[in-house]
Order: sequence, then structure tokens, then C-alpha cells
Amino acid sequence: MGVPRTAAIVWLVLACAGGASGQPLTPAEQAEFLRTARVVAVRQTDKGVTRPLRMTLSDGVLTHDAHFQSIDRQRVVSNTGRGRTLELNFTDSWRFNVAAHRLAVLLGIGDMVPVSVERSWNGRRGAMTWWVDDVMMDEQTRREQNVQPPDHEAYARQVMRMRVFTQLVYDTDRNQGNILFTNDWRLVMVDFTRAFRSWNRLPDPVTILRRCDRALLASLRGLTNGALRQAAGQYLSSFEVDALLARRDIIVKHVDALVAQRGEASVLY
Repeated sequence: MGVPRTAAIVWLVLACAGGASGQPLTPAEQAEFLRTARVVAVRQTDKGVTRPLRMTLSDGVLTHDAHFQSIDRQRVVSNTGRGRTLELNFTDSWRFNVAAHRLAVLLGIGDMVPVSVERSWNGRRGAMTWWVDDVMMDEQTRREQNVQPPDHEAYARQVMRMRVFTQLVYDTDRNQGNILFTNDWRLVMVDFTRAFRSWNRLPDPVTILRRCDRALLASLRGLTNGALRQAAGQYLSSFEVDALLARRDIIVKHVDALVAQRGEASVLY
């Protein structure tokens, strides 16, 4: 697959993540901070095809870093440069970062995708995303150094949630460099600019989707067109919404078939 596009975007925090009380900000407070805090420093990241910006924001009390992506590119045909066939209707857009977080919250896994909001800076509209706190390593480093999680079952369950979400949004760039682990082994997915394809199929359901979180499955069953459009419709086209719901149907059907074949205890957790 080549060199991961975000493998060396080092998602580190340069400042305190707590508010005036010293307590961690809620997602809503993070979103408000990202929308309104003053940009006090800007640095160009040295990795990644889209060359996103690393910003330091401050509201006078809190200072924290953010990741700003303004790419919004569409092509009828594009070569992804990964040894794959040409991709039709290729899209690489900041809006998918915002949509991914909103969808994750809707499905009850908001802690796996950092808060991301729409914001304009220097005449450029893009996604301002919370810089992930306490990053220990990414999946690429974990594999290279053969670091094993202390609780392998907890790790595996997070990976399964990630795989379901990746299939749901049809993320074509979920590489090892944009799968992060915090110091307490919380898995966080970053960078969704090449997700939300308008395809009514899954990338790889048979080999990837073998287990599923019960609560996540229930959320998938209950996901409605209206709820999805209300949460993320501002950042997704009608085609992208319809395709996502079609993939949801395929995922639920696939998991139900696994349960019928192998038993609920072997599939759901």
C-alpha cells in the first residue's frame, strides 16, 4: 500500500488540555474552543500528501493544539498512487473529518474519533480537529516495535469497532499511521478525508467483520435517514448518505448471518 499518507503526522499535545477548573473539556467544550479560540501559532506539518497545518489555539485560559485540513478536491478519475486501480468520482475533503466525528457520536463511539468542527482561517474553509491528548504510539509503531497491549481482549474489541466503522464509512485511507493509541490504550481514528464513498458495497466484509459490539450493532439498526442527515447531512451529499445507509444494511445483515452460523456468544460482545 506504500507509505501511509499520515504515518508521520505526529499527533502530540503541546499544552494543557484542561479548562479553568483543570478538568478535561467535554466534547461540546472542545468543539466551542476549536470554533472560537484565537490562532496563536501555525506550523506546516512535514508529512502527508495534503500537508495539513498544526495550529496552537488559545482562549486566554486554555492553550491547546489543533489540526487544520482545508483540502476539498474532487476528480472524475484519480490514481490513488497505492498500486490500486483508478478510482472513479474521487473525493478528498476536509468535510469528512467533521462528518466522521458526528456519525461516531451518533453511534455511541464518539471517543474513538476526535472532535472536529468547520472553521475558516485566512480565507480557507476547513476542518479544525482536536489534537489527540496523551498519544503513546500509532499502530505502525506498535507493530514495528512489537508492543503488545496489556489487555488483548479490550484491544481486540476496539479494533473490531474500528473495522465496523471503517466499513460503514468506506474509508479508503485507514492506514496504520492514522490509528492512534493513548497512554491508557484507547484507540483513536484520525483523518477521514478519503472516506464516505458513494458506493453501495463494503470494502471487505468477509475477512474484516467477524465480531461486533452489541451496543454498536443496536445503534446501526436504529440509524435512520433523518437522524443521519440531521447530524452530518451538512457535510455529506445525498448520494453519500444513501450509500452509507446501504452499507449499514449490508453490515447488519452480515453480522446477523454470522450470529446464525456461529452463535451469538461467538460474534457479539
